[in-house]
Amino acid sequence: MEDLFGGAAPYYAKFRPGYGQAAIEHLAETLGADSRVLDLGCGPGTIAIPLSRRVKAVLAVDPAREMLAEGRRLVEDVTNIAWVHGDSTVLRGLPPFEHVVMGRSFHWMDRRSVLMELDELLPPRGAVALIGPARQQGEPWQPDAQPWQPVERQVCEEFGLDIHTAANAFHATDEHHHDMLAASPFSSLESRVFSRRLTWNVDGLVGLQLSYSYSSPARLGDHLPAFVKTLRRALLADNPTGQWEQKLATEVLVARRPGR
Repeated sequence: MEDLFGGAAPYYAKFRPGYGQAAIEHLAETLGADSRVLDLGCGPGTIAIPLSRRVKAVLAVDPAREMLAEGRRLVEDVTNIAWVHGDSTVLRGLPPFEHVVMGRSFHWMDRRSVLMELDELLPPRGAVALIGPARQQGEPWQPDAQPWQPVERQVCEEFGLDIHTAANAFHATDEHHHDMLAASPFSSLESRVFSRRLTWNVDGLVGLQLSYSYSSPARLGDHLPAFVKTLRRALLADNPTGQWEQKLATEVLVARRPGR
């Protein structure tokens, strides 16, 4: 993960859209204000930081030290977030937690094994919560899910960046999260979807691009300046207004053991 997201942490924190206040508030209400929550694969605190204002404590775990450092920098005065270097293989060595939440990190994991281990670690009413694009929304690596992505894909191909390589290296199966959870001990699912609109400019889209694993500054290396220049030029050639609209549908999917 250090290599995959090398140099991406500042761009991730600044340009990746958060999940929105309504989604975070619903998540907090569902888990409970007195909860101790594990944010597994926390990145720079996209979930952990806003959630920490609404729950008792957040254990923010990520394998990338750059991401953890960026999260700490963003909220130096927040005392109820513990930033921990680690990943899904160190669950048994963590302090106790009552619920676990994951954003885009879940697709990097051996999901079935993680869910089986969480079944052993979580208390009876403990929940596994996923927050991210709703099922009908395209993931970043799906072609043309957003209006600027044909241009993005063309520039990435020009620089030899394969948007599928990094993700596929970690995917044992293409099974959707919903189906994976339904076949796990946490098969009782509750879903809420929250919609909102975002407006992007060129700087935002370039920064967003540099937050992805397949086009991170570390992966681009010495080609970073040329890539940024080429992407900016291509985006403006495609849309001289320099403004792009995006409709986001964010799902909060909460999975519990049946009868709990």
